[in-house]
Amino acid sequence: MDELSDTLARQRLEEQRRALRALLARPLLRADDTAFPVVRRHAAALRDWLARETGWHLQSERDFVRLHKRPADSHDATRPARVGRGTQRKTFNRRRYALFCLLLADLERGDAQITLGRLGEGLGQAVTDPTLAERGLAFSLDHQEARRDLVVVVRLLMEFGVLARVAGDEEQFLRRGLEGDVLYDVDRRVLSALLVTARGPSLVALNGADSALDLDARLCALAETFVPDTLEGRNRELRHRLARRLLDDPVVYWQELDEDEAAYLSNQRGVMLRRLQQATGLVPEARAEGMALVDPDGELTDEKVPAEGTEGHLALLMAERLAAVGPDGVRLDEAEAWLRGWQSDYRRYWRKAACEPGAAHGLCRQTLARLAALRLVARRDDRVVPLPALGRFRVQPATTPDDDRERPSGQSTRLTDLADPLADE
Repeated sequence: MDELSDTLARQRLEEQRRALRALLARPLLRADDTAFPVVRRHAAALRDWLARETGWHLQSERDFVRLHKRPADSHDATRPARVGRGTQRKTFNRRRYALFCLLLADLERGDAQITLGRLGEGLGQAVTDPTLAERGLAFSLDHQEARRDLVVVVRLLMEFGVLARVAGDEEQFLRRGLEGDVLYDVDRRVLSALLVTARGPSLVALNGADSALDLDARLCALAETFVPDTLEGRNRELRHRLARRLLDDPVVYWQELDEDEAAYLSNQRGVMLRRLQQATGLVPEARAEGMALVDPDGELTDEKVPAEGTEGHLALLMAERLAAVGPDGVRLDEAEAWLRGWQSDYRRYWRKAACEPGAAHGLCRQTLARLAALRLVARRDDRVVPLPALGRFRVQPATTPDDDRERPSGQSTRLTDLADPLADE
């Protein structure tokens, strides 16, 4: 009986781990997702663990589950929403995010079905608001670029399950406008679960004490939670904040933590990392400059380096070259010059469009954005600065066993310039 109980316990823990990993990868899961049944089966245990370790809430409904994640750093703009795959993948910018929010408000007031043209007309009316007009937000279905932005936003809503296409095609709408309209069903229950805030946007007043808040302050106000002024309350908030960063961010650098966060993590590092590892299967890696939770399977990685394809090869080349420069980094035009040289060297291996004249400018910035999302580099004005984790891409000269015997004691051939991994505490 004991052996059977142990086997069932291990099976239960493994299922809970798979369920948690699925939620971390896709915070909104619908009933047609393969991970949905196992998440629903362990919803109670997952809800307790998430509330205790991260402060996140898990909403479990009959036809979807929603992990209400709140970011630890609202200033991080390196991982925008994306729609599509490969060369057809579209990235969200500030304009598309603004249109996305306006569409959500329109859908909340709308009917159970709606057309793409009606959504566009609603956006055209919304941007006439003086506050939006002052900030340069404009929209008109007469312009194909505006219709393209609308289609990108709508396709994200389709991925979430808020909209389901009934008839029509978005490509026809792009080419022909209202003559190629599309009809959608609206799932209002999923729509109501999209907004994740600790404080309703309407409570961040436009007058009174909140009137002077800028955008960053308003974003922080939306996610602000009450923290009891007790030692236990402050420690719980620190644990939640640090766990969110470790689960969400590729790397957490010590220099980015405030004094309280650094002190708490120094004292509780071993215990916290073991709990996160046991629950998620992520492997903790602690170094002199920071720490990370590494996914050996790559399932929870937004961006991968190395990766296949032209962009993957280019990211690896850029990482290797930047790892060899000094701490001051290089100017953007220097990095772009490297890329123009690689266009000639690797023309026969890269896709044709990547080697066309003028392509280097956009490719360079896309590649650097990819490395910045992985916390390998940072953009500072017109310069690109390598961060410590980029050291693992530095190429060292090949060595032989004789070289190892002749090397002075303590010298390392590791590909990273970071300190040794954290020992078990």
